[in-house]
Amino acid sequence: MSTSSPLSTNGSGVNGSASGSYGVGLNDSYKWVALSNTTIGVVLATIDGTIMLIAMPAIFRGIHLNPLQAGNSFYLLWMILGFLVVSSVLVVSLGRLGDIFGRVKMYNMGFVIYTVASLVLTIDPMSGRGGALFLIVGRIIQGIGAAFLIANSGAILTDAFPPNQRGLALGINNIAGICGSFLGLVLGGVLAPVDWRLVFLISVPFGLFGTVWAYLKLRDNGMRQNAKVDYWGNITFALGLILVMIGITYGIEPAGGHTMGWTSTKVLAELGAGVAFLIAFAIIESKVEAPMFRLPLFKIKAFTFGTLSTFLSAVGRGGLQFMLIIWLQGIWLPLHGFNFSQTPLWAGIYMLPLTGGFLLAGPVSGVLSDRYGPRWFATGGMLLAGLSFVLMLLQPVDFNYLEFALILLLSGIGMGLFAAPNRAGVMNSLPARDRGAGGGMNSTFQNSAQVLSIGIFFSLMIIGLSSTLPHTLSAGLSAHGVPEHTIAHVSHLPPVSVLFAAFLGYNPIRTLIGSHVLGSLSAANQAALTGKSFFPHLISAPFHSGLREAFAFAILACVIAAAASWSRGETYIDLGTATTVGDDDAAPLLTPGLEAAGGHP
Repeated sequence: MSTSSPLSTNGSGVNGSASGSYGVGLNDSYKWVALSNTTIGVVLATIDGTIMLIAMPAIFRGIHLNPLQAGNSFYLLWMILGFLVVSSVLVVSLGRLGDIFGRVKMYNMGFVIYTVASLVLTIDPMSGRGGALFLIVGRIIQGIGAAFLIANSGAILTDAFPPNQRGLALGINNIAGICGSFLGLVLGGVLAPVDWRLVFLISVPFGLFGTVWAYLKLRDNGMRQNAKVDYWGNITFALGLILVMIGITYGIEPAGGHTMGWTSTKVLAELGAGVAFLIAFAIIESKVEAPMFRLPLFKIKAFTFGTLSTFLSAVGRGGLQFMLIIWLQGIWLPLHGFNFSQTPLWAGIYMLPLTGGFLLAGPVSGVLSDRYGPRWFATGGMLLAGLSFVLMLLQPVDFNYLEFALILLLSGIGMGLFAAPNRAGVMNSLPARDRGAGGGMNSTFQNSAQVLSIGIFFSLMIIGLSSTLPHTLSAGLSAHGVPEHTIAHVSHLPPVSVLFAAFLGYNPIRTLIGSHVLGSLSAANQAALTGKSFFPHLISAPFHSGLREAFAFAILACVIAAAASWSRGETYIDLGTATTVGDDDAAPLLTPGLEAAGGHP
């Protein structure tokens, strides 16, 4: 049986310390080394999760491939989602392996894989579909390295910091990671026009530095478990999650004459097979001796509701990025004088208030949650995020940017208030031996939610567009002399084609009707159709209809996340060197009233 020192609480948070659970003293400089290194790792991983969104037009031009041509949507989607899918699938397994073999060892391996993959992506020697496939495979390998980093960084920090400073440490780390996803948008817009290879090369020097520094300075302070690797659990979980995510990805693609593929046999088969594998996974995890997914951890109230809050907040945040990018690139920026080719960079710049809100609120809420507990801050943050969605919904499509920037700032503050306390509350609720697995489980729900969010938001947007866009397109093109057969073709294109064109920073009308048809029109009609105002005015009403559906869903997700966050209870506690949940000889540290407040069962 493990032993530990007593732990005191003030009824709102953790104020004491438990010897042996983090291995270093309060004044030991190692904890700051661990924080700075893991923050670099997480920032790099999350930057690469989004840097492609803005850089893709330049990348596709660089490899000489038109992503909007028939049959090329596969490359477009998987260049975005391959990284996210593989990191979502692997993060639990790699967190569990960190518990078994050492979290620092797994983390260091992640830096090596990530850096090598970034270098390989830089030297893509091919073009066309071969070049795109090379990049997709490289991105998947890069995502594997990122999964190593994400899966073990939270557990390394929890081992390094005492309970009364974990909110600060995990807050800085988590907020930096979330900010990285927005900084990726700006970096992609800045670097890609210079040379698309810089999008990948920028990670190499930072990856090399992080690799060497982690190898020399990081050390394992956590508890290890000598356990067998759960091969069948890993296989069924990976297959199930991959198939579900593939189904979601192709669900937003047109199929069988429908605007989306949710009713196609292929998508239904992928989703059904994925669910079947996940059911098999759950059965296996309840039977094997050393499961990768520690289902008994869900007996911990603070962990369960904190993870549910993580999932729902990521659903809202993931879709928000895409909706804002399309809103800015397809409508607002062209209306305000920006060429379509410039819109990817400026969309990232105009979204900076969102990042600023994260940076402002995240560390502060982490410090305060160390003192007062996570419940009020995490719950209030989600309510503020929901309010920001309400305010966005009330904005006209051609909004006043100052008002919009303040709403973005409010959204960033809300999500920043939530992220740090919630992460600290989740990690503090875990037994020491299960921090890698539990942190990985939490990260898996977060990463999977981003892919799910893309499917949900795009689907809701397409539903809104499909009811009005065909008629609007037909009337607008007819008024400028476009031939009837071209109008019939364009008006029957799936709305996702229009969204992808705007998303990629192409001139949508030039892309949709083609240069040959444009050349047959008068100079005045050509100028009108390809100008900066025709497409934004054309799509504004249909877009706003779809936007209402998407943001209404985001509001609902935030409200439910706030309720889940409140349900975690008043207090949280570090479980020190307690053995894993469910062990007969476990020695958890309890204080009076803790069970009702969300502690260890």
